[in-house]
Parts: sequence; structure tokens; C-alpha cells
Amino acid sequence: MLGVLNIGAFNFLLFVAAYRLPGGIAAMVMSAQPMFVVVLAALFLGERIRPVHALACAMGIGGVVLLVFRGTVSLDTTGLLAAVGGALCMASGITLTKRWGRPEGVGLLAFTGWQLTAGGLVLLPFWLSLEDLPGALTGSNVIGFAYLITLGAILSYIAWFRGIERLPAVAVSFLALGSPVVATLLGYLVKDQTLSALQIVGMVVIFLAVVLGQPRPPGPKSEGTPSAPPRTTVARLPDRPALKQERGG
Repeated sequence: MLGVLNIGAFNFLLFVAAYRLPGGIAAMVMSAQPMFVVVLAALFLGERIRPVHALACAMGIGGVVLLVFRGTVSLDTTGLLAAVGGALCMASGITLTKRWGRPEGVGLLAFTGWQLTAGGLVLLPFWLSLEDLPGALTGSNVIGFAYLITLGAILSYIAWFRGIERLPAVAVSFLALGSPVVATLLGYLVKDQTLSALQIVGMVVIFLAVVLGQPRPPGPKSEGTPSAPPRTTVARLPDRPALKQERGG
């Protein structure tokens, strides 16, 4: 189940949305997944829905809109449904990974590897029925596969599942909003794309949303709060007749 939600179905729907929708629209729809996690965490994990989470969800979606939206575009129904399905898969995967955790005695690398294997096996029949086998592999293809296997899958998902173990599910979901920010910054640094003032504002709003979605450390006790008195041990005195007997009286 986790391999399907976190790997197989999520990546399949993600790439369908990416191919059929403009990247900005796909990112906007996918940015709704923290909202799904807030609801699912309340149902399956017992986490209370806080007003600050609702505010962070609204800020996250608004920040992504400012970051990636580029005017009016034509929308593809299949692409929109795939984007919503991908967001739901991601939200469900985060929540259920947090609920079930790792099996006893299973390391994080094995936990990640089995999910990648299960997700790949689920995708295998779709690949064989919809795509042809590659006719040849070039050196660039091999380098690309090596990058996807190591950095794009094993190492990134190990870090992702470690974060799910250490943080509340809602806090992890907001960290995913950093994906369009990283993509925009890479476009600016590598592809010489420009950054508008609205995009910079969107990045700031997304950063604030991520911060709001993180757990708050417990505050110090106020000085006016009375503390419980220390528990003292009172030694029991011997009964008087016994005391007199010890003195010979």
C-alpha cells in the first residue's frame, strides 16, 4: 500500500499532470496536498486541526500561485484529475507512513527499497502496455538513470521517510511546498530565467507558510504559575511506651 501511494501511483499521476498541464497549473493543484494531510491526520492520527494550519494552507497555495501562475491558460480535465489524484496519493502516503511506521527490525534503507520495488512493480504493466522498450542506451541515458536511481530515488526517499518519522505529518506536508521554489531558483541560476517581484513575494509567503506549519516548541513556564510543593518524607517517631522501655523506665 505504501509503495503504491508514495511511489507508483504518485509518480504516474504526477507525470500525467506534468505532460497534460502547464507546469504552473500542476504545481498550483499539487500545493493543495497539505490541506489534504491536515484532514487525513485528524482522521487517522488524531492530530487536532489548528487555525494556524488552515492559515498556512491558504498562504502556501497563494504563494505558489504568485510564484508560478502565468495568466490564463487552457485546462485539460485529465491533467487536472491526475494532479488532484497525485496530491491525494502524496497526502495519503504521508499519513499512513506516519500511522504504520517501519516494521520492527527493518532498517530505513530496506524500508525505502521495498517501497521503491513495490511501486516499480505496480508501474511495470502500465509501462509495458503504454510504452515501447528503448531501442538503444547512450552514455547520457545511463548517466540520467544513475542520477534518478541514486539522488532522485534512493537518497531522496530515505531523507523523506526519515523526516516523516521525526516530524508530525502536517509539518512534513508543508515542506513539499519547497519544490516549486527550488525549481524556480534553479531556472534562475541555471537557465538564466528572470525573477519578478511577485515571484519573490510568493517565495516569502511560501517560506512563512512552511514555518507556520512546523510544530511549536513548548514555551517556558510563566513565573506566576505555582509549582507543586516538594514532597517531604516525615520520619515516624517510636511510640511512647516503647521509648520508655528502651530507657529502662
